[in-house]
Parts: sequence; C-alpha cells; structure tokens
Amino acid sequence: MRPTAIIALDVPSRAEAERLLDRIGPSADYVKVGLQLFTAEGPDVVRAMTARGCRVFLDLKLHDIPATVAHAVTSAAGLGADLLTIHTSGGAAMMRAAAKARDAAGPSAPRLLGVTLLTSLTEREAAEAWGRDSVDAGAEVARLARLAEECGLDGVVSSVHEVTTVRGATSDGFRVLTPGIRLAGDVAGDQARVATPAEAARLGSDYIILGRSITAAADPAAAMARALAELNSLPVTA
Repeated sequence: MRPTAIIALDVPSRAEAERLLDRIGPSADYVKVGLQLFTAEGPDVVRAMTARGCRVFLDLKLHDIPATVAHAVTSAAGLGADLLTIHTSGGAAMMRAAAKARDAAGPSAPRLLGVTLLTSLTEREAAEAWGRDSVDAGAEVARLARLAEECGLDGVVSSVHEVTTVRGATSDGFRVLTPGIRLAGDVAGDQARVATPAEAARLGSDYIILGRSITAAADPAAAMARALAELNSLPVTA
C-alpha cells in the first residue's frame, strides 16, 4: 500500500498555517502540528485543523516522567489528534504509561509513534551525544523499535533508510513514519538522511512527512500534486 502523505505545518502562526493550506488545496487533508506551531498557538490550533476536516499528526516528541506523558496522551485524545509522538529514549516505563493512557482513552485516542534517531543527526553526532566511540544508526533504530513495540506503541519514526531494518525487527502492522522527504532535486536542509516520496514508498513507509519541498515552493499546490503523482504512479502492494 502507498504511504499517507502528511503536510508539515512548520509555521509560526495559525493564520500562516491556514493560508498555506488554502494555497495547497483539498489534497492537504493530513497535517503535522509540531512544536513551533503548538507552542505559538496552543491546543486550539489542533481543534482548528480538525474543524477544517484535517487529520492531525501532533508531533510533540513527549519525553518526561511516565505520569506526565500519560496525562499528555489523554489530553491529545481530547483534542482529536490522530497521531502523537513520544521519545523512545524516555524509557520503557514512560512508553508503557503512554500506551496505557491511549487504551484508556478508547477510540478517540491517537496512535502512538516512538521517535528513534532524529533524522537531523548523523551517526557521528549521535555517537558524540551518547558518549560512544561509534553508533550504527540501523542497529540503534531497530533496538528502539523493538522496545517501542514491546511497550505497546503503534509504530516509530525513523529515517527512510532504516525502514527495512524496522520491518525486520518488528511485527506486521507496526507502523513507520518517515520525515526527511524531499522531491527530487530539492536541497536536504537540516536533514541528514533524506529520500524522495517514491523511495520511501518502495521501502515500506506507512506515513511520509512533506515539508519544505511543498511548503516553501513557489506553487505549493503544484508541488503537492507532483508528490502525489509520484506516489500514485507506483504499483499498489498489499
């Protein structure tokens, strides 16, 4: 199956988010609300997006004590978020508390995705941050994905280059979301591990994040159409 495309609303205000969505048009039906927009506008921006008919990926990358994260999951369910991120590095107790809160929230609860290794990090930078001589990105992502699944999360966030590794380390139905998606010819920006929509689809991503390739384009609607055409040209797989 083809991945679901999510538009990254990495803008400083709800007004700018609304203008961007108006420019892209009805194909922008799944959006990411991240830290920049959420801290500027608060929970109301999620409500505004759902009122537009959009599904919302609430990318807050929660990382705190288990009780605090569990309460945040409950709050996200009340907002109508479809997906919510937490850091796998928060540990097993935190992830299990989040999963328990998701289950208690019932059908309105967001799916929980565990952030593994940020796509902005190179292996050298990860090793420096973690105090190691070296880091194998694939091995680390696989380890964290296994832990996330064991703790009851619905999936993980990883670079497209680790999707195959995650698939090999987890069960069928475990979801993978991949940021760092760029249309062919676009600059990588601050993402160290990037890929095109077609590459992400072929490797088995369930969700892809379309950011600056769409949102910074002179014609966002045309750029979005190009991305969707690339995805729709691929054969459908089970």
